[in-house]
Amino acid sequence: MGTLYLVRHGQAQASAYGVVDAVDDGPEAGSLTATGQMQAKVTGTVLSGLLARFTTAVSGGLVRQRQTLSGVLEAFDDRPEPIVDDAWDEYDLAGLMGEPTSAQLADGRGFQRSLDAVLASWVGGELAASEPFAAYARRVAEAGQRAVDLAGSGKSVLVVSSAGSITLWLAQHLGIDAEHWPKLSASMVNASITKAIVGRQGVTVLSINEHLHLSDHDGGIATFR
Repeated sequence: MGTLYLVRHGQAQASAYGVVDAVDDGPEAGSLTATGQMQAKVTGTVLSGLLARFTTAVSGGLVRQRQTLSGVLEAFDDRPEPIVDDAWDEYDLAGLMGEPTSAQLADGRGFQRSLDAVLASWVGGELAASEPFAAYARRVAEAGQRAVDLAGSGKSVLVVSSAGSITLWLAQHLGIDAEHWPKLSASMVNASITKAIVGRQGVTVLSINEHLHLSDHDGGIATFR
């Protein structure tokens, strides 16, 4: 039996979401914020208390995903060479919504309502996009299968991706209709942990969106975006 851990990236700078007037303080566009860096390290510390090493560590190609993988692996003395699989990249939010402003992103509920409406149109095939939803779903399924194939008996695989891609893969395995997938995606916390085991009967999802390690009675460092 193998184990698959999927971690959402830490909180990222506004430019990661295509914000047209973003003012970043990271080394490159789309980098993690200071909070995001801390989230990655805390999640790494939690995971290092559960297992000695990962057999394989994979991330999408986005800056925030690669930086989160690096931050998580810092907690391990014995760590594998990171692998980049671009198929784990998030959908192109700016390409679907247009470039939002900082004010729009700051209005969390309003922004989420707009995003939900856009995703519903995209999933339903009503919104033209450079990457149709069917193509996105196919690449996520293929990326997930590659990760599952790596999680052979006695293997532990770490994947760092984004809320949309992680939850779409989950929806595919749990039989959740694509039209309901955005609700699952919207609930994902930055640097949360999802765990699945891989055995003879296939993939069994054990936990989704674990984030208690990021929270405390004052709110902690848990964020959604």
